[in-house]
Amino acid sequence: MDFESKANAPTPTDNIEFAQPTTTRKPLQLLRDTEALLRRPTVATLSPILPPKLSNRFQATSSLADESFKELAEIDLNTISDFELRPARILVGLSLVGFGALMILVLLLYLNTLHPELSTVEKIRKYWYQYVWFVSLGVTGMFILGREAMRPITKQRK
Repeated sequence: MDFESKANAPTPTDNIEFAQPTTTRKPLQLLRDTEALLRRPTVATLSPILPPKLSNRFQATSSLADESFKELAEIDLNTISDFELRPARILVGLSLVGFGALMILVLLLYLNTLHPELSTVEKIRKYWYQYVWFVSLGVTGMFILGREAMRPITKQRK
């Protein structure tokens, strides 16, 4: 009797080679094409339903989006330096801090005007989740700003 398992026997494996894409598209080109594939049928569907003036504006906005995404698709992301992204990172940090502070203020205004019958402890017990979210947004923005403040500034010479 043969007690050796057949699983240990060597089996020929077929090396299947998958077809490589003929052209590699950049992420912004992929975004442009995907957005256009979603937007164009939507515009075509909604245009007959809308009033004529609004339909014309809707189609003009769609054309403007085509032009804008075409310009964006020409940007090479590899040429953007870390120094050029600094203002955008600072704006994101400031936006998070400002939005978090504004939403905490709106939450306090909401609680004091619409729920004056609640005590401070009841307000905290009922709305702690929103408060934690808004504080977390502000802290995230502060971390981004702190990181940018500690990052060394090295300008690239052209």
